[in-house]
Amino acid sequence: MTLAYGIQLPVQAQSTLFAEGWEVTAGPADLVAVARAAERAGFDYLACCDHVGVPRRLAPTMSTVWYDPVATLAHLAAVTERIRLLSHVAVVGLRHPLLSAKQYATLDHLSGGRLILGVGAGHVREEFEALQVDFERRGAVLDETIDALRAALGPEEFPEHHGTFHDFAGLGQRPRPAQARVPVWIGGSSPAAVRRAALKGDGWLPQGDPRDRLPGQIARLRRLRAEHGVEGPLTIGALTEPLYIGHAGWHVGRRTLTGTPEEIAESLRAYSAMGVHQVQVRFRSRSRSELVDQITAFGAEVAPRLT
Repeated sequence: MTLAYGIQLPVQAQSTLFAEGWEVTAGPADLVAVARAAERAGFDYLACCDHVGVPRRLAPTMSTVWYDPVATLAHLAAVTERIRLLSHVAVVGLRHPLLSAKQYATLDHLSGGRLILGVGAGHVREEFEALQVDFERRGAVLDETIDALRAALGPEEFPEHHGTFHDFAGLGQRPRPAQARVPVWIGGSSPAAVRRAALKGDGWLPQGDPRDRLPGQIARLRRLRAEHGVEGPLTIGALTEPLYIGHAGWHVGRRTLTGTPEEIAESLRAYSAMGVHQVQVRFRSRSRSELVDQITAFGAEVAPRLT
């Protein structure tokens, strides 16, 4: 099995936990350049995060730079041709599912069926409070919202859903998605998130699981699906350590995987051996050009060795 690979975009989210220094003064042209480089290098998808607003208490760490995923992915859809577009992750419980369906169906339609809808429960209480959504019940809200989105992103022009938090029927929405079934990947590594991914997802996006924890999580996913008779494929993902291909000549951090293309590929092949289908990579870089060089090297020299 060949391991697929995608990338979380730089610039669009600037948490101090992962953003590089050059991103502070970067903008749309940099996003476009990185997206096009990733497409040329054979990356499977581009990913974009979601926060409506960041409270003052978290701003020093998270920053307040979080591009809207629908607008960002739509912009990049227009300047690329093949690469898929992943919301990683959309906090869909913050919005009415008909609103989310209108936005994401339009994105899928305009991009020719390239959307992957990644969803998660969210973690910033103030966002929920400001938008008048119950933070304590966000898991239950997300569970129902996924069901409502399945209906609203399905083939019916007049979708219907009747639940505890949302109830709608008789409202037509066109254009419909280009895909017959928009893939829904579910993010999170808590027991509730893993269960949600197993029972409701087309894919799982772990959040912060170290390598040694992944086999147990994957086994639980498979066990839950078997116990509940859930059929169909489940795309299992992983977030890799930061990468730098070659000798950096500068401090890239102790967790960063560095070395020759074969050394990096050998390390990443361990994910495939665990049962992972796709990895999301992030490269250390000091400029846009260095990031583009890393993306290009990965596609040309590392990716062919990921089988």
